[in-house]
Amino acid sequence: MTDRPPTDTGVIDAKPQDTTVQEPQVVPFARPSSTTEPVRPRVLSIANQKGGVGKTTTAINLGTALAAIGEHVLIVDLDPQGNASTGLGIDRRARRTSTYDVLAGTMPMRDAILATAVPQLYIAPSTMDLSGLELEIGQARDRAFRLRTALHNINAGTPSFNFTYVLVDCPPSLNLLTVNAMAAADSILVPLQCEFFALEGLSQLLKTVDEVKKTLNPTLSIHGVVLTMYDSRNNLSNQVVADVRQFMGRKVYDTVIPRNVRISEAPSYGKPVLVYDLKCVGSEAYLRLATEIIQREKELKAG
Repeated sequence: MTDRPPTDTGVIDAKPQDTTVQEPQVVPFARPSSTTEPVRPRVLSIANQKGGVGKTTTAINLGTALAAIGEHVLIVDLDPQGNASTGLGIDRRARRTSTYDVLAGTMPMRDAILATAVPQLYIAPSTMDLSGLELEIGQARDRAFRLRTALHNINAGTPSFNFTYVLVDCPPSLNLLTVNAMAAADSILVPLQCEFFALEGLSQLLKTVDEVKKTLNPTLSIHGVVLTMYDSRNNLSNQVVADVRQFMGRKVYDTVIPRNVRISEAPSYGKPVLVYDLKCVGSEAYLRLATEIIQREKELKAG
């Protein structure tokens, strides 16, 4: 015989009460939506049409330094020489999918990305095929936006990435590859060697940035100028530093990258200088530069 349900008649049921503890009912919360837009990484293109000023060295070691302080970094190698890829120990036989395939439109960027020996640092390598890309896509209407399209929603999909920074290593020329890098970038980082013609080359680059800003990327800006290969014993180096700071003002980073044997040796071992010799003055300089860039990013976000 089953128990009668309690009533509100005021009559006390004489039957023994059921003392079984009732399990509380759990009302599940709605699951968070899985359609949340992935975080977009900041894209910094490292550009200077002059060769030998430290673009690739800066890309490799700045990327390593940013990874060391907790950022997730992708280096995009847009130089057909592929020095950034070699400098991070990526064998040419491992570059089955490269930035050439990505910009040619035959493969997505995700398929080109390779892990490096540095935790949280990845690279999309290049090959010599990249040198012929301009002839192939020069007539395409979207030729200047191939990299921007390839980086769109880079953090969405499988395998999952969580890049906070993308560093684009540009070739030593102002060609279609560099234009793609500028059209895709939030800001330009300019390595400038402490030598006689430094300001002349900088003026030409600034004109190109202005043209890209007018026609392709209205929000493009100069993030900063980093002085490289500085030798304190050389009067010319000191004069270049003074001239560039006078010309560019606060756009010049406080950190100056010194001329350092360890920085030059590291690429031949397929390592960033921070891995090759963490204690050398070159490594310390790139760690300071990474910290300064993060601080400048915070200032930009704040207003």
